[in-house]
Amino acid sequence: MKVILLKDVKGKGKKNDILNVSDGYATNYLIKNGLAVMETKKSKEVLDKALLDKHLEEETLVSEYTAIGKELEKKQIVFHVKTGKDDKIFGMISTKQISDELKKMGYTIDKKCIKLDHSLDSLGVHNVKIELHKRVSFIIKIVLKK
Repeated sequence: MKVILLKDVKGKGKKNDILNVSDGYATNYLIKNGLAVMETKKSKEVLDKALLDKHLEEETLVSEYTAIGKELEKKQIVFHVKTGKDDKIFGMISTKQISDELKKMGYTIDKKCIKLDHSLDSLGVHNVKIELHKRVSFIIKIVLKK
């Protein structure tokens, strides 16, 4: 029997996959527990429409994120920090601080999207990667001044 998975099933497949399983397994486990529905013409149409909607929504999101990235690549975020001996700053700039500064500029970017390859603990210009989506990443400039 062919079924369409409604949820991920360990060892069988992911959500929206079409599987060919035994009749007993389908009716007594997958369908009974709400993990799958039997594949029919109607259910296949519903699946196709849902996948198309999801694809269009993701494309819209990617284009929005790309536009945000293009805007932010042109800007610099300046942090005024206290320094000690040899212009070494006290502490370091964290992803939370960068996220808060971006929020002040009108961009809501989660701190988990900000990828630091090195600690921001010295004066000067630092390039920081922001990854908003698996297909959208860009570099922003962080400037640390006295």
